[in-house]
Amino acid sequence: MKFRFESHEPDVYRRKARLISVAMAAQLIVLGLLFSQLLTRAFGSSLWLNALGVLLGLVATSLVFAALRERPWMQEMRYVWQLKHHLSRVSGYLPALRRGVAEHNHVALGILSFYHQGMAQLAELNGRTLDDDSELIAEREQLRQQRERLGLPRDVDGYDTEDLAAFKRG
Repeated sequence: MKFRFESHEPDVYRRKARLISVAMAAQLIVLGLLFSQLLTRAFGSSLWLNALGVLLGLVATSLVFAALRERPWMQEMRYVWQLKHHLSRVSGYLPALRRGVAEHNHVALGILSFYHQGMAQLAELNGRTLDDDSELIAEREQLRQQRERLGLPRDVDGYDTEDLAAFKRG
């Protein structure tokens, strides 16, 4: 499966993320209280019944948002969730990818470039600056220079998830 970068407005993403987070928290509170009240009214007051009510509220909230996930207005949120998933997956292979880049492996170079580019896009969408970690900055610059030497474009457009199979995790 190929994951491709998409262009999204950071302000739009942050506004929707805040709105959806507030809506999700409010729904959880309302449903948790509702289920807790129903359970304690039916079976008597108990800490366990209150906890079960909150758990049922959490399950119901999760089901509602799972159903709404594919709606067009959730596009930015869905994209960021996918980007985070892929970055997390790639991060488990970083040592092997770095060894591959040192051995001039073009696939490793592409995936590691995807990782750094994805981290930069995620930071931009969240309104944050990239880490001031000098090692990461140096690695980013080294990757950029290596891509230029090989005549490759500066940026990648995504990565193929199947390419990670060539590397050992950890």
